[in-house]
Order: sequence, then structure tokens, then C-alpha cells
Amino acid sequence: MKWKKLTLATTTEAVDYISAMLLDMGISGIEVEDHVPISEEDRKRMFIDILPELPPDDGSAKMSFYIAEDDDEKELIGRVNDGLDELEGLVNLGSRRISVSSTEDADWMNNWKAFFKPFRADENIVIKPTWEELPDRRKEDLVVELDPGTAFGTGAHETTRLCIQNIRKYLRSGMKLLDIGCGSGILSIIAAMLGAESIGATDIDSNAVKAAVENVRVNHIPVVCPEGSFELRPGTVSIAAGDVISDEAFRRRVGKGVYDIVAANILADIIIPLSSVVGEHLKDGGIFISSGIIKQKREAVEDALRRNGFTILEVCEMGDWVSITASK
Repeated sequence: MKWKKLTLATTTEAVDYISAMLLDMGISGIEVEDHVPISEEDRKRMFIDILPELPPDDGSAKMSFYIAEDDDEKELIGRVNDGLDELEGLVNLGSRRISVSSTEDADWMNNWKAFFKPFRADENIVIKPTWEELPDRRKEDLVVELDPGTAFGTGAHETTRLCIQNIRKYLRSGMKLLDIGCGSGILSIIAAMLGAESIGATDIDSNAVKAAVENVRVNHIPVVCPEGSFELRPGTVSIAAGDVISDEAFRRRVGKGVYDIVAANILADIIIPLSSVVGEHLKDGGIFISSGIIKQKREAVEDALRRNGFTILEVCEMGDWVSITASK
């Protein structure tokens, strides 16, 4: 199958803003090319011995994404340009020129794997691609085997790392955790490794659910894929496709008042409506860990949480991103 590749010329400072905008539009699988040098911290975290040689960093970046050959590229480019217009006053967007080319599946569905290397998401939590070796494993390391496929979530992005750090802080052995928007399943896997008694995971994307199921199994964690009831079993991850925001029947199926922690690494524009229903899943005093919030939308998320009966416990920042932890 052939695909159209749309490439946007922009700046490195605008990448996070544009990424959030594209994700809001339902565009995932974004590639970013820039000349930003890999830091010493990143080198150690990703087990890279020799840093690649890059041209001087001139602040430019290219962002590419893909649509099917028969999709209406003009309509999509129009929506992208409308989104860029809204960002124009916030950040330097560069030339904003969008070019279109064609590519085969093999060109982009697998080439990214060359850049996904083992790295530390936290002090002793290592994310290792299933096809890579881990030469420097420590005795105390928790190693997560991961093949995200077409699902979002390798653990490298600030939003996921913030979520991992807060799950580690608040999760206690024997707790029940719900992972909303589970993507590749990375948060569910880590919660299981950290001692959660049972874990529920949901995503609106059936492809993400399939990827999560495979990743949980690769890590030797029992997985349940319920067709009817959402059965939580000790020592397992129960995964199902559905929308907890709009589907009240699905919320009942997932379970009300049964979870100690709910984690949602999604986007601010989804967390805001989610905050009106997510409390149904939590026990009294339960913890809601939300991430994927760009700094400019922090106040809007905080306001939504307070409106819906949550008390904000802490706000953590990393780069341009925010994670908010609140209690019911």
C-alpha cells in the first residue's frame, strides 16, 4: 500500500506545540528531524557509546506524518494550517511550508526502529525494544520489553516519563490501577512490575489494544481480554477497547469505585472532559495521575479537576509538559 507523506518545515521550539496540535487532530506516528545534539544524559540513558555527527543546530526542524493515498490531502493541509494559525502568536513556527511525497509501507512503518534504543525512563526502569540487546543491565533494573507498533508510547517522551515517576511515587503493593488511553501498554506493564495487585487498561483504538496485549505478554504478565465483563484478576492486566468518556455502559463494565489509582497519559483536551467521569472509577481518596498536558493548558486542566471534586496534590513539569496528580 502506498501512503502520502506530508512534511512540515518548522522550528525546534515549535515541535511540542505542533505535536500536541496534530495529536488533537487524530494524527499520530509523527516523525521529527532536527539537528539538536544528543545530550550526555540522553546518551547514557539510551546506551549510546558514540554520538552521531550532526550539522550545526540552526533551530530548524521537519515534522512528517502520513495519510492514505486516497485521503483528501488538501482538506487535511487546510486543517493543519488553521491549527498553525492558532499557534502563530505563541511560538516561532518557521516557514510552515508543507510538502507532499509518496512512500511505501516499508519506508516508514519500520525505519523508526533504528532510532529506538534502550533507555532509562527512571532510576532503575529500563525500556528495551524487543529487538535490541541490553549490555549494561543492573541487578536492580526493572526491564520493560516493548514493541509499540502503531500505538503511542515508547516511554521516551516527557509525558510518559512524568507519568511513570508519579505512578512509582503513589503506587503501593496490592493496589488496583486503571490505565486510560493505554497505548502500547507501557504504564500497565510498569505498574504490574511495581507491585499493583491488578490492572485495568483501556484505549479507544483497537490497534493500541492489540499492541498492549502483545507487550504485556512479552513481559510475562498474564493478560485478560474480556468480551463481556471487565474482570480484574490478581496478578493480571485486563485490557479492553472503549471510550470511558462517552460510554456510560463501558464505564460500568470497567468498574466503579474499585481503583486506588487511575493514570491517563493522553492530552489536555481529553483529560478535561475525562475529569468529569474518572472519579467514578476511583475509591474514596483515590489518586488520579494525568499527563500529556502542555504547559499552556495547565490552568484549564486544574480548573476542570477542581470543578469535578478533585484536590490537586502536586504538579510536575518536564520540558514543555505537565503532569497533575489529584485526589478524589
